Amino acid sequence: MEEALLSVLGYREEEDRHDGRQEGGDEETREGVRGRASAPTGPSAQAMSLAAQDLFRALTDDRAASEASLADLAEAAGWPLPDAVRAVALATPGETQQLAAALEDALPGMFGGRPCLLLPSTDPDGRAELELPLRGRFATVGHAVPLRDAASSLRWALRLLALAPSRGSQDARAVFVDDHLSTLLLLQDEPLAHALAARWLRPLADLTPRQSERLEVTLLAWLEGGGAPEAAKALSVHPQTVRYRMRQLEKLFGPNLRDPRTRFELEMALRTRRLMAQVRRRHSRVGRRAGRVVTADFTPPLVGRMARVNGL
Repeated sequence: MEEALLSVLGYREEEDRHDGRQEGGDEETREGVRGRASAPTGPSAQAMSLAAQDLFRALTDDRAASEASLADLAEAAGWPLPDAVRAVALATPGETQQLAAALEDALPGMFGGRPCLLLPSTDPDGRAELELPLRGRFATVGHAVPLRDAASSLRWALRLLALAPSRGSQDARAVFVDDHLSTLLLLQDEPLAHALAARWLRPLADLTPRQSERLEVTLLAWLEGGGAPEAAKALSVHPQTVRYRMRQLEKLFGPNLRDPRTRFELEMALRTRRLMAQVRRRHSRVGRRAGRVVTADFTPPLVGRMARVNGL
């Protein structure tokens, strides 16, 4: 084992080369060889870095690695295997190594063509320890998962990063997957989300865009609030206005509007359509503001705020 390690670190080859010379070789050279061969045989920084890359790939590969191979890689990388991890993805990939240096227990690697980090997760929330190193950086933090599911945390962190584009600033902050689980669930397959909205909102298809928008906002507020007074408060309109619009909706959707399953599907369809529109607007704003600083804010707006923005 010692000879193999010396060979990997470059000592054995040089020793053999010197030993092959004539006996009358320079004594000082022989002393130098003995000095190098007796140097510490711990793994070099380069060897640990390569082992860390191999470990990251093994943890995020769809092909499950054996416990023994993971343990060997972890030992070579100097990264004790935790029970749970969470991923971190940065909007500015060049900052990944800086963040890895700031977080001593981070395991950097490439996933989905982007540099990411895996962090041991001892706390299900685990936000406090990330606040300082992530300050001023726009990053998305994946949900805590068992070590074997590291790829899942990475996928959703990258998905959230794609949905919430931003440019860095002093006010930039981390966005946590835990806060947007329902959003990610609804938008995990956009063609399917479009199909859901088209299927259940078909009765609104023949209306003008303004009429459809007005009734969609009202219906969602009514489904969320459970009645006209609650919907009117959310929309900042008179309850009678909500009742009038609900009569229109009942004519369009028929008695199924009172069916629990239909109401559930309608609420999902309306929420999905709203979220997709929000993402499109956000990407459009980021595109128009190229060169300007945009802070991270991925909190889905309230129905009432959406209604006021649209003048309803």
